[in-house]
Amino acid sequence: MTTLYHVLGAKQFDRELLDKLFGSAKEMEQVAARGGAQRFPNKIMSTLFFEASTRTRFSFESAMHRLGGRVIGTENASQFSSTIKGETLEDTIRIIAGYSDLIVMRHTDIGAAKRAAAVSGVPVINAGDGSGEHPTQALLDLYTIQKEFGGIEGLHIAMIGDLTYGRTVHSLSYLLANYRDVHISFISPDNVRIPSYVKQYLDEKGVSYEETTDLTGLAGTADVFYQTRIQKERFPSPEEYSKAEGQYIIDRKLLELMKRQALILHPLPRAGEIHPEVDDDPRAAYFRQAQNGLYIRMALIEKCLTEQA
Repeated sequence: MTTLYHVLGAKQFDRELLDKLFGSAKEMEQVAARGGAQRFPNKIMSTLFFEASTRTRFSFESAMHRLGGRVIGTENASQFSSTIKGETLEDTIRIIAGYSDLIVMRHTDIGAAKRAAAVSGVPVINAGDGSGEHPTQALLDLYTIQKEFGGIEGLHIAMIGDLTYGRTVHSLSYLLANYRDVHISFISPDNVRIPSYVKQYLDEKGVSYEETTDLTGLAGTADVFYQTRIQKERFPSPEEYSKAEGQYIIDRKLLELMKRQALILHPLPRAGEIHPEVDDDPRAAYFRQAQNGLYIRMALIEKCLTEQA
């Protein structure tokens, strides 16, 4: 599959499409460095965010501006859209599709992006749907790993923290299934383990993985440490949150156990699970990772709008 219209989930990406997208993202780095290009001067992108966002919304909006397009939208659609009056998501999307050429949507409900795509007359990009998926974050994560290591095959990836509600982990796991000899270590408290449906997909694709609670024991063997926040807002109760909070922290002590060429990633925002003393270490790539989000999203916008045409 080399075409792309909607971006709804990580499973829709195969190796050929990933290679083309990453090649385009590399080109977009140069476009952005030159201040942008007028590739879509007559196109309008709508950003419809029902959940709070900094990196995802700003990088998408910056990406559209860098490509010469325009942006309309709301950062608090749950309050500043007609859904507060009882309008269905489907009706909202039908209306917004008539005003724009592309919709980027973040929603609280799993599957909301697919519902939107089913009625939209323009491409829809999933910018996160509850605890389901976050495909564009996973794409920039994977792009960062490829840039930093020069490839992805043969790497040992440790995913740490909230693996039940961590949609970025789900999407990244699906994308990693496109590469050979990748091993994933899922490291989490017992009450936020990786969901069975993610493991089932990895089993079907023949991906090697393990589940453990021991971060220290794997610190010297993993190539990538993908740390995630324990998402208080997604837990069913404060008691369940307290069971998981604060168990895994990357600090200077853990750095001393890591490989010299290891990589530390985080989808951000962080909430204490990476100590600020780690920031100056060359292995800390999470701010470079966030910057790569601009280039990946520029590449996605270009591909979606080109396919639309």
